[in-house]
Amino acid sequence: MFGDFAALFTVSGLFTLFMLILLQAVLGFDNLLYISLESKRAPAEEQQRVRRLGIGIAIGLRLVLLFVLLQAVSYFQGKLFSIDFGNAAQGTFNGHSLIVLFGGGFILYTAVKEILHMAASQEFGEHENKDKKSAAEVITWIVVMNLIFSFDSILSAMALTKNFWVMATAIVVSGIMMIVLADTVSNFLKKNRMYEVLGLFILFVVGVMLISEGGHLAHLKFFGHPVEPMTKSTFYFVIGILIVIDIVQGRYQKKLLAEKSATNKKIKK
Repeated sequence: MFGDFAALFTVSGLFTLFMLILLQAVLGFDNLLYISLESKRAPAEEQQRVRRLGIGIAIGLRLVLLFVLLQAVSYFQGKLFSIDFGNAAQGTFNGHSLIVLFGGGFILYTAVKEILHMAASQEFGEHENKDKKSAAEVITWIVVMNLIFSFDSILSAMALTKNFWVMATAIVVSGIMMIVLADTVSNFLKKNRMYEVLGLFILFVVGVMLISEGGHLAHLKFFGHPVEPMTKSTFYFVIGILIVIDIVQGRYQKKLLAEKSATNKKIKK
């Protein structure tokens, strides 16, 4: 079941390991963004420790999840229950679809709640103080969501190889990279507060993507129309458009402020 450990050091094993690390990096972008935003809810002096400890625990649990999936993947893919409300809604749920749907729904809820808090706040930064959590709570949610995000990446990895040691090494390496990058992303958001809104809307799109994927896995149909998953190419295209809009909007806003300042100076003269 575990495969040959020596196979990890063959040309084929090393190439597969590289591909898995690359896969983990691509699929882990949305996870990394969630960790960076969620860690801000912890006390300021605890945020770096929260990120590192949360990801560290999640790496260990990912290895446990990998072990479980290798032995019981059929359980997660097997039918649990169905719904049938005539033409209005139909679906067949399994463990995989429920996990993805829960993750997508929670992330969507988190993003919408933060956006509404940010819009409703009377003072700059006021929304951050409304949702402060203890370090233990933040670590718990980072670990839980990390496992939800990792579910699909592990199943994708299993399509490339069945060797436990190759997949486990990829999980550990990508986890270490995530610890380093989480601090970098968090520090960038701290120094560039205007990108927080962009980050929340990206998180919103992540939630929509996961819900659509979960609905597809559950074979959900509404009024005869099946739920189609958002592809990764569509996801990255939408993210690209959001980034371009944010950059253009930021530059245009600076231009308007400069023109307003110049006009005020002329009026004073």
